[in-house]
Order: sequence, then structure tokens, then C-alpha cells
Amino acid sequence: MDTGERVLEALRKYWGYDQFRSPQGEVIQSLISGRDALIVMPTGGGKSLCFQLPALLQSGLTLVVSPLVALMENQVQELRSKALPAATLHSELPPAQKKQIYHALTQQKLRLLYLSPETLLSNQVWEILSQPEIMINGLILDEAHCLVQWGDTFRPAYRRLGAVRSSLLAKKLNKSPLAIAAFTATADPHAQQQLKSVLGLEQPQEFLLNPYRSNLHLQVQTLWTPRGRREKTLQFIKTQGQKSGLVYVRSRRDSEELSQWFQELGYKAHPYHAGLGAMQRRAIEVQWLTDKIQFVVCTSAFGMGINKPDVRWVVHYQAPQLLSEYIQEVGRGGRDGKPAQALTLVSEPTGWLEPSDKQRQEFFAAQTQKQYQKAAQFAQKLPLKGSIAEVTKGNPEGAIALGLLHSIGALTWQNPFTYQRQAKINPQAWQQLQQTQQQIPLLMQRYLRIKTCRWQFLLENFGFDRDAQGMRCGHCDNCQK
Repeated sequence: MDTGERVLEALRKYWGYDQFRSPQGEVIQSLISGRDALIVMPTGGGKSLCFQLPALLQSGLTLVVSPLVALMENQVQELRSKALPAATLHSELPPAQKKQIYHALTQQKLRLLYLSPETLLSNQVWEILSQPEIMINGLILDEAHCLVQWGDTFRPAYRRLGAVRSSLLAKKLNKSPLAIAAFTATADPHAQQQLKSVLGLEQPQEFLLNPYRSNLHLQVQTLWTPRGRREKTLQFIKTQGQKSGLVYVRSRRDSEELSQWFQELGYKAHPYHAGLGAMQRRAIEVQWLTDKIQFVVCTSAFGMGINKPDVRWVVHYQAPQLLSEYIQEVGRGGRDGKPAQALTLVSEPTGWLEPSDKQRQEFFAAQTQKQYQKAAQFAQKLPLKGSIAEVTKGNPEGAIALGLLHSIGALTWQNPFTYQRQAKINPQAWQQLQQTQQQIPLLMQRYLRIKTCRWQFLLENFGFDRDAQGMRCGHCDNCQK
């Protein structure tokens, strides 16, 4: 049986499909052949299948680096329901369960291991994966946009992933290629270049699909009073009847307060944010997936990779900072191909009558500036070379400083655990990086105020100029006016 027949047989046996959606088949063939790849596919486009299926057909282990525990557990649960050899490692697992997974790794009984960048680079896990006899055939970066969004400051471990391949291969008896593939629903040309550079992708095969979804109706409504935000949200949800949805907020406090308000009005709604315990978060996900609750009032931590096809509406109670976050979050609506509504609420442009959006933007900008200033000061005190663990021990600023130095090209990783920095750091490089970061949220502000086709604007800003040319989608609020 040739490779193509084996792939189709596995598709039918484990997933119950007779054929692939484009370009799933081509991506799978690329990964099986051991080539690096960059895959940009819309939310709900079937990205997970593209790396799960080849991992199961190959001998050895495929590492899947994923940002959130919920995302990892959902995918592993699905694979195990098919009796497929997959596991996840994260800090919330009980010690006995971790021990079982370590044993399965050393016995080479797993085909897929899901873990965060921090867990991959932890001492105990790295020690096991580095054993010469453990064969690793692939490193998958799922939700790869997180490297671009979070790698400089929030999750600096992402920046070290480019040193993983060479360090692992140096320890292996079997020198077969260790392919790296980055999967995401959103990456503009700048983000694509960053992914290729940071991960060290070698002549990657690129599969770039635009994020346009004809069933997803986009609209933005302007608020003129502080009370208007709640009233508009309630008015919109009333029009949706009992249909399943999501309300996105930008803080834990808003998640708690708004969900309580909805509960008092008789709605089946729950808060969801990173401050809740793991058991609470899992319980809320299950209740929402099984329609025990109608909607979740959540921060950006919710929904990534969760497969609920019949989400009919998404409200952004407050707009996200980044266009890439927006595309990810509205993309959770209408994954079954049926119509879905995406409403974003925005304060009036002056900020005089409804100042909350302006205040939030100023707060985030000030926090980022403070973070960069501290990192720049700390970077000057760093030894020219040394251990990452020593620099970052009890000091999150150390990890951020390393990540930012790597971002401006003033530092290299000798391996995932040691670094070497330049003796002189150009202060202009810091300023340029900060200016670039300050420009990124402005795209979101432009999107919220445009009068032309919203989908055209999105496609242009994600690098799909040809697809956007002369576009008028006919189902965003601007096109319908």
C-alpha cells in the first residue's frame, strides 16, 4: 500500500471522512516527507487533522507545542476517544499521571505529545526527550500566532523554540530529519516572516489561505454612553433567542460582573478567565459544549481550538487590541458553515461621552512602555553569556529582557537553556521595536472606524491583496448600508 492509500485509509478509519478539504491532503504529504511548513488556514478549516494524521502514520514521536491547557486536553481527549496514542503534559496534572506519561515516553508508546513551550523546556521533560533512543520526527507549533503576540513579553519561552531542533538532533542516535511546522488561522506577512525566522524554518512549504468566511456577518456599533454597552449587548442577545454564543471581554473583573448581571436577568451564562481553577474551567467548557449554558462571558483564554460548530453569535463587549485576536475570536462563530453574527461594541471616537475604550488603550500602552523600559535597563546588567535559568530565577523581568533582546537581534540562543548577547546594544533598536509595537493596535482602531467593506480591510491587512481587490462582501454592516 503506497503512502497516499495509507493516508486515505487512516482518514476513513479514524475520522470517518472519504476525502480531504483543500489543502489538507497536500499539507499531510508535506509533513510525511519531512519538510518544514508554514500553514495559515481559517478557523474551523481542519488544521489539527493535518498534523495528527501524519503523526499517527509515522514511527516516533511528534511534539505539539500548544498555548493553553484547555486546547491540549480537548484535542487529546478526541484522539483517545479514537484509541489513538496521544497524551498531554502540563502543570495541572497530578504527579501519578505525569509519571505514567513519562513512562510511556521512555517506552516509546506515544505518537503525539501535547505540551506548552514552558513544559517542553522544563528540566525533567527535556531530559526524557533528549534520550538518544527516543525518536522524534516532528515539532508542531499549534496556534502559532501566539509566538508573535506573546513571545516578546507574556510568554518569552516561545522565543527559544528555534533552538529545539538542533539541540535534540545532536543527542539522537537516529539522525532522521526533525520537521517543524507552524499552524495558525492568522498571520499577516510580518508575522509569517517572524515565525520563519524565530523557528528557524528551512525552505518551508507554505500553505496560505485567506480568512474570509462568507457565512460570518461582521458589524460594529458605536456607544454614546457608559450604560449603552450593557444595553446594546442585551438587546443583541435577545434577538438571538436560545442560540449558542460567546461574549468576549478584556478583564477578569468584567467577566465576573457581566456574567452575574446576565444571571440576574435569567440567562444561563458563566464567567471564564485564567483566574478560575482548572476544574472550574473544564466544567464550564463542558456545560457550554453540551448546551447546558447558552453563552460564556470570557477573556481571550476561551475558545482556542474548542470545536463547537453551532456558535451562532459572538459579541466583543470590548474590542481586542489586535486584529489577529479579532479574527481568531469571531472565527469561533459559524464553524458549521451556517450563518453567524459577530458584533463589536466601540466607544464614540472622542472618548468624552464614553471614555472606557480610550482609558483601556492608554492603560495597555503605558504598561507596555513600562515593561520595555524595565527590560532595557535589565538587559544592560546581563552577563554576555550565561544560563537562562539563572537569569530568570524568581525574576520575570529577566525572561522578558532575554526575549526582547532576541527580538531586536542582540542575542542568540546557544541552545534552549543558554544565551549569548552582544556587548553593545543599540538604543535605537529598542525605540524601533517599541514604535512597531505601538503601531500594531492602531490597525484595530482603523478597522473599527472604516466605512468600506470590513472583509476587504481584513484580507488586505493579512496580505491577501489579490483576493481583496474590488471586494464587496455584501454581508458586513458597511456593505449592507
